[in-house]
Amino acid sequence: MRVLITGAAGFVGSHVADSLAERGHDTVLLDNLSPKAHGPQPTDTHLVVGDVRDGELLARLLRGVDVVCHQAAVVGHGLDPSDAPDYALHNDYGTAVLLAAMHRVGVRRLVLASSMVVYGEGRYRCPNHGEVRPGPRHPDDLERGRFEPLCPDCGADLTPALVGEDAAIDPRSTYAATKAAQEHLASAWARQTGGAVLALRYHNVYGPRMPRDTPYAGVASLFRSALRRGEAPTVLEDGRQLRDFVHVTDVALANALAVETGETDETGKTGETGETGESAAPSGALTAVNVCSGEPHTVLDMATELASACDGPSPRVVGGARPGDVRHVVADPARARKLLGFTARTPFARGIAEFASAPLRAPAAVTGSV
Repeated sequence: MRVLITGAAGFVGSHVADSLAERGHDTVLLDNLSPKAHGPQPTDTHLVVGDVRDGELLARLLRGVDVVCHQAAVVGHGLDPSDAPDYALHNDYGTAVLLAAMHRVGVRRLVLASSMVVYGEGRYRCPNHGEVRPGPRHPDDLERGRFEPLCPDCGADLTPALVGEDAAIDPRSTYAATKAAQEHLASAWARQTGGAVLALRYHNVYGPRMPRDTPYAGVASLFRSALRRGEAPTVLEDGRQLRDFVHVTDVALANALAVETGETDETGKTGETGETGESAAPSGALTAVNVCSGEPHTVLDMATELASACDGPSPRVVGGARPGDVRHVVADPARARKLLGFTARTPFARGIAEFASAPLRAPAAVTGSV
């Protein structure tokens, strides 16, 4: 198939491009080479340097394309709310322009890079009230070292549970809000056009080519940069926050399977069905899918494992929390397995050991035009 990949020079996008090419697909690569994500420009001569906000460019690139794999976005926690215009302009307006161009050209299949941040807090169970959704944690509690959310009805301690794709969307940061908006825009587009969208909700992605030395980098990159400087990784809260760390090559595989799941067969039918008969990519709808390892670990686990692999100092747990941070997000991998046949292949220990010496991206600019 012919696949347009936006953000194709980025951390995840470059691995998706590699995976699809290795599986025999014809790829069209687009990236605006934002200085917030890129150091020296890539040397890939097949890369089209352009922007998803350029509708005329997109219309040309979309000719003959079967499916779009939309990775382009401003990512990460950022600096502060002053980042909001950039996030909205690139993530949401850019997605809207892309969807409009797809409609004009007649491309009806989209694989969207979404994120676990749309959930806000994960799923919790109260011993007295069953499943509950805790509200945002109070800054006073965080300052006092009270990090665990409590039952909103009785104040009891909660137990984190697997969060499935049916969980309510509750974004708690600017980035999260823009990713939720991307899903809503894509869902509306699918209903209006009869298109099919697979929204892949990435959990904590790490691996080769992560950007380094930038506030927009993921926690694994921040930890490794500290260790390379001979410093202890700084872990916020008490380090017991649960996350699902998934290797970038597994994320790339999930994208390839999502692209291939909706391939048109000889009868012209699209959208293969899983073992329960549920369509993986039904027309006129958005289907969300967790992309995760299914092997949750604490943030302190990640820092400790990486420090050991780098032969560096042990992590330093400092308390505190960033505004908008959530406590636990533990992913349910069942739908990805059922609909896409996806199971992560990289065990945590092996992935972290390889990441300790993996090439990262050169320092990117914190400020500057995008």
